Order: sequence, then structure tokens, then C-alpha cells
Amino acid sequence: MQIHRREFLKYCIGSAAALGLPLSVVGKLQNALAADAPLPKVIWLNAANCTGCTVSLANLFSDSGPADVADLLINTIDLAFHPTLMGAAGDLAVAQLLEASQGSYILAIEGGIPRAFNGHTCMLYTNQGHEVTALEAVSSLAQNAACVLAIGTCASYGGIPGGDPNPTDIVSVSAASGVSTINIPGCPSHPDWIVSTIAQLLAGNVPQLDSSSRPANLFGRKIHERCPREDDDEVHTIGLGYGCLEEVGCKGEKTRADCPTRLWNSKTNWCVGAGSICIACTERGFPDNFSPFYELRYSYTNYQKDSHELVVGGGDNGSGGGGGGGGGGAETPRKGSMVPIINLLLK
Repeated sequence: MQIHRREFLKYCIGSAAALGLPLSVVGKLQNALAADAPLPKVIWLNAANCTGCTVSLANLFSDSGPADVADLLINTIDLAFHPTLMGAAGDLAVAQLLEASQGSYILAIEGGIPRAFNGHTCMLYTNQGHEVTALEAVSSLAQNAACVLAIGTCASYGGIPGGDPNPTDIVSVSAASGVSTINIPGCPSHPDWIVSTIAQLLAGNVPQLDSSSRPANLFGRKIHERCPREDDDEVHTIGLGYGCLEEVGCKGEKTRADCPTRLWNSKTNWCVGAGSICIACTERGFPDNFSPFYELRYSYTNYQKDSHELVVGGGDNGSGGGGGGGGGGAETPRKGSMVPIINLLLK
């Protein structure tokens, strides 16, 4: 796709405050807009992931720049390769990737990188009969990239695919390639976080990173510090009452991101605003270091059935009952059976 960046730069300048861009970067963007210099191409690879970060980016809507992701990707930046969003497929798509890799490009990777079985649990494309693994592609392309972006927590730290027991030995993009990355975590990553980081790179400004290689302007403060529930009394039962959710498992005190002020889905809401807990999805070690989110507690009661009591839906062993194929009614336990009472509690 041979496309220009002028509208993308205009969008970034017009939305500088919302994107968290410092004034120095805005000035460089204005100079870049005036010069209209050639734009490094973007190669986006999907490794072991659910494509959630692409879906999140596709939810980008704005009144001050590109109207939506189609406008952004087709009319504003040079996206050379993205297997989900590009029109080309097969050999034509691979040819575009190989051509783009000969010049200057930004490498964006979504998903963790499996190393088990020489990476053969995750194949990205075929080149002249050779099946190219995510491990091979990332190791090769990262070496010559102008910058490597790890999009989402899976690419940044391993994420859910790399959680215990991790049978395919999934690691971060940085660990797989040996190249330093700019991590834009989140499960999924917020579209503004992606756009803001790319805007700074277009301005020739590498964003200041924190100890987890995240842009500090986006992940510099704990969620709890800016949560509107911070000063409220703590609640002890989720879904009942309005208040701080820390006692019922909220990880906002351990999580750095600007979700409380940026919000999601075009500023509609965010996790805690919807009454849920923060699960620390932007942090290194998610999900293992913050799990289990919920705790199952079992208790038992002894059910005694009178001899004349009928079993609804079938014989007294429960066969043929329930909603399956029998009488369509609820299944009644046998006399003396132990009935589990399961309570789902927040950790």
C-alpha cells in the first residue's frame, strides 16, 4: 500500500493532549508534516496471540483525525504487511513483506514467540516452499528494523500464551530476538497507546521508557492513584455497593497505566468503571503473578431423600434426567449423596 502520512500527522497534532504527546514531539511532528519526508514502512506480524490488539486498534474512532482504522491504515501510514488487515494473501503478501524488509521499516509484533520444537508450533508464512516460524521471522526481521514494537502483553512479556505450564516455551519478542523492544502492553493494548508511540517515532523521538520498557508517559502512574474510587470505602462483595475494589481482588495498586483517565471504546468506560476489578494486564508476569483472580471454595451438605420421593427426569441414579434427553426436569440426587455447594469468590 503506497500511502502518505500527512493526515496521520495532522491527527497526532490535533490529538496531542489526548495521546499524551509532549510539546517537543508536537513541534517535530509539525516539522515532519511540512517536510512530508518518506515514511518508514510498518511490518506487523501476528505470532502466538488472539489478535485482540488488532481488534482493539480496529476500534479506533476519532473526530479530529482519521475517522477510523480503515482511514488510518489506508490513507495515512504505509502499512506494508499485516496478515489480518491487508488485502493481499499468499505469495503476493509474502512478496510485499520481503520487499519492505529491504528498506527502512518499523517492526510491530503482536503475540508471544514459541521456542519449543524450534518454533514450529507457530508458523507465519511460506516462502518458496519453506515454512517460516514466528521465531525465525522475528529473529531475522528484528535485526534490521529501525525500531521494534511489542504490541500487547503477549509480545511484551509472554502474556496468557506464555502462562504456566507454557508447553510451547513462549517468550517475549525481546527474549526471542535479542533486540531491545518498546513494549506497549495490555490485554489488549489501547489503540491510543499504539498510535501515540508510533507518532513519537515518526517525529524522530524515541519515547522515554520505564523499567519494563514501556513508554513512561503512558504507564508512569499506578491505576489506583487516578481511580475515581480511590477515596471511597472498600467494598467486600463485588457487585454490591460502590467503592474501592482492592479488598475483593483489584490489582490497581500494582498496575501502571492511564486507563482511569483515558477510558476505552472511545471513552465509554473502563474495567473498574464497569464494576470489575483491574487484573494487571499491562504488567510483566501477567497472568501468573496475579493469579488466581478467583478462588473456588467448596462446601458439602448431606442430602437425604425420602423413599417415596420421585426422581425428576428418570431413575434415581440421575440417568436420562436433566436438560439432556430424559424428562427435561432438574436432576435430583440419590439418597445420602453429597451435593457440592460451590461459591465463586474473588481472590
